[in-house]
Order: sequence, then structure tokens, then C-alpha cells
Amino acid sequence: MTQQTRRSGGHRHGGAVLSIDYCAYASAIRGWNSGYKAALSAACILLCIAFDSPLLSAAVLLSTAFVTVGLGKLPLRRYLSLLAVPLLFLVMGSAAVAFSVSRQMAGDYRVHLGFFYLYATRESLRAALRLVLKALGAVSAMYMLTLSTPAGEVIHVLRALRVPKLLVELMHMIYRYIFILMDAQCRMRCAAASRLGYCDYRTSLTTFARTAANLLVVSLRRGNAYYQALLSRCYDGELVFWTEEKPVRPAQILWAVLFLSALAAIGWMGR
Repeated sequence: MTQQTRRSGGHRHGGAVLSIDYCAYASAIRGWNSGYKAALSAACILLCIAFDSPLLSAAVLLSTAFVTVGLGKLPLRRYLSLLAVPLLFLVMGSAAVAFSVSRQMAGDYRVHLGFFYLYATRESLRAALRLVLKALGAVSAMYMLTLSTPAGEVIHVLRALRVPKLLVELMHMIYRYIFILMDAQCRMRCAAASRLGYCDYRTSLTTFARTAANLLVVSLRRGNAYYQALLSRCYDGELVFWTEEKPVRPAQILWAVLFLSALAAIGWMGR
């Protein structure tokens, strides 16, 4: 891996899509034990849910982001672009919590929209902010695991937790197949753009419809090739992954205890 590739944030599928799994392989904390990282992420998520404190949620968000970006050497721009995806859905979902509709004047803040008022109260805005921070804290804790742990190691942890084998293998195949489809769609889009397939709005709609139809055919073909590749590697109904032994050092356990204790103290003070 070159220094330039590491700075760019990962490998590009089809020149446009950055692989999350590549970020995990390029992470500087990939050498940490996968079970240790999974337990730490799960503990952070449970603390966010248990205390329901905006201060704790913000602390989890910032601290886990520091672990992923600062210690893991993931480019900040790449991390923020990944965090923007759930943030968009959270803002849209929390709007239903923050705002209400009434025909009469109500709430602390309101906007008159003809036949009704769109209003919000201080309590509803606080509840929406608490919801967004809690969800972002949980997402950031999950990113700390997924952006530093390859999928094979995550599957090893799930198997150690006695998750049903069928569920684990389906999860891995679907995860891999997502990137296959994204790569196929990116290549088709680049080919269409080179032929002026997006020169105007009407042409863009036609190109989109044809790309979607062709993507189904390509996906079936890629799926068959993926299965044939499994058979050529002696696939007999069970996916086997090689996992590297990564012992947990005493200093890491001490750090995790201090870190979680500090978060618990923040959550207790912010209740």
C-alpha cells in the first residue's frame, strides 16, 4: 500500500465507490483484537442507550471518532462523508419529533402555513436533539468497529458468540454482493456518461431506466460468477475464514476500563 493510497482513504471500486472493507484493512488499529473492539463498541452503545444523556452521547461520538480517525488514521473527510449518510436520515426522522401541526397557535416556535401552524416546543427540540446525539453516538461506536475490522474478523466474533451459521453466511454474502453491484453500477454509469447519456434531463431518465434494467441482468451474471468462484475454492456449504491471533494486552484492558468508567461518570453527571 502506498502512502498516497492511504491518504486518499481507500480503494475505489470502479473509480467512484470507496470500499469500507478496504478502510478496515488500512486502519492503523487493525492489529487490535477483534473481540476486544466488538466488546468496546457494544459497551459504548449500551451506555448511550442506558443513560439517555446528551452529554454522554456527545462524549461517545467524539471519543470513538478520535479512535477511528486519530488512532486508526482514517482520513477525516472520509469519516465525515460516512457519518453524513445516517445523519441525513436522523435529521429527517427527528423532524417528526421536533415539529407538530395545529390549526391553532401553539408551541414556543411556530410558522403559519396558510391553513395550519407548524410549531415546536423547547421540550420537543430537546427530545429531537437527544435522539440525534444518541443515534450518532451509537453509529460512531459502530464505525469504530466496522472501519477497523475486516468482515472476516467480524464473522469470527459472531461465530464465537454462537450466532446461527446460516445468518452469518448470508450476512457476509449480502455484504460482499453490495460492493459487486456498486462496482457494476459505477462502470455502467461511466460508460453511459462517456456516450453523453446524461446530457439533459430527458436523456438522463432514459439512461437511468436502461441502467436499472441492465443492472438486474449483470447482477444475476455476477452472482453466478461469485458462486462459481466459491465452488472453485472447495465451498461445501460453509464459509471458512482464516483469522490471525491477536492477543489482548493488559494495557488495552486497563485503557478500556478507564475509558468506559469515564463515560459512565459523564453519563451519571449528565442525567
